[in-house]
Amino acid sequence: MAVEGPFIAAVIARLVDPTLNLAAFGVAFPLAMLFESPIILIMSASTALVADRDSYGKLKRFTWGLNALITIAMLLFVLPPVFTWVTRSLMGLPEALAALAHGTCVLMLPWPAAIGYRRFYQGLLIRRGLTHRVAYGTALRLGSMGATALLLATFTHWPGAWVGAAALSTGVFLEAAASRFWARGCVGDLKRREPEGQRLSYAAIATFYLPLALTSMLNLGVNPLISFFLGHSHMALESLAVMPVVNFFIFMFSTAGLTLQEVAIPVLGGGAEERAALRRFACTTALVVSVLLVMVAFTPLSRMWLQGVAGLAPDLATLAVLPVAILVIQPALTVLASYQRASLVVSRTTRPITWASVLEVCCIALVLLLLTRLCGWVGATAAACALVAGRAASSLYLLPKLKA
Repeated sequence: MAVEGPFIAAVIARLVDPTLNLAAFGVAFPLAMLFESPIILIMSASTALVADRDSYGKLKRFTWGLNALITIAMLLFVLPPVFTWVTRSLMGLPEALAALAHGTCVLMLPWPAAIGYRRFYQGLLIRRGLTHRVAYGTALRLGSMGATALLLATFTHWPGAWVGAAALSTGVFLEAAASRFWARGCVGDLKRREPEGQRLSYAAIATFYLPLALTSMLNLGVNPLISFFLGHSHMALESLAVMPVVNFFIFMFSTAGLTLQEVAIPVLGGGAEERAALRRFACTTALVVSVLLVMVAFTPLSRMWLQGVAGLAPDLATLAVLPVAILVIQPALTVLASYQRASLVVSRTTRPITWASVLEVCCIALVLLLLTRLCGWVGATAAACALVAGRAASSLYLLPKLKA
């Protein structure tokens, strides 16, 4: 999954007017992720809560209802008067950039519901230990996304940002359909399994999931917030153009940490030996990804990636080098955060996760305000510092919660 972002950015960077299109994609993609955010952690709920016919049916209906609500909300958001007010009046984007970002968001309308649909069924697969089927779905997503991007880039005159958005929506839609197909055996088994003990109620689902949804909304809501500050920063257009490339690059090294949360939930429910093995695995993962990223970020490999693979122009690649170097600690912090949050999910103590996210967002906003408005830093550099500071503050807040 981590490959898709750099691939899309590389395609956009090689089409007409790459700086404007990368900036438009850098505006639209975080906005789409904000609408996706309430549903993205449904995989954790599916992994932790679905154990029989009754819990499967209730969480499924809960998921479908949430999918409908976020799709309606995004549909209202892309109405021209609303979108123009947000991007032009609030974010202060130039007219050409706002118009291009609008079309990009429209093409990503199927994205949030498709994400929720496939993550619900992927949670069932993870609970059954069928993680290889999740990987099959990701491979299908990447392949269909790549084929769509290349076909649209070759046979249409669409702007690069639109090509990227259409490719992402196509890939996620097909992955969602495939996840449902591969989970049919799990679904059949669950429908035959009678509830044992107390039945799962909708109130219990809401109590469990609401802090997770708020956490996700806060975490992913940071991205539009960053776009807002970048739009008012020094070298605004250039910063908006390079940050998607920087974020996608760091995401490749962070993906192991992000995946750890879903895998850790069933493992932490086991015995002491399994928990100790998971801690060793988490520490090893954090060390490996950090060393690998340092080897790239602080060597000529960084510029080779940014120019040769990502396709950035030399001036944009130069601008991106420092943010990449600042973010080298981010993958290790992601591993720590995923382990902490998985531990709290297993204990069904999800409220501290929300407060940790509140702290992270506030810290990011404060650092961005100080560095962009008061110090006049380049937006991309300020954003990188803010992201590291926010994640570090969040992890420090959760440390004593695990000992309790």
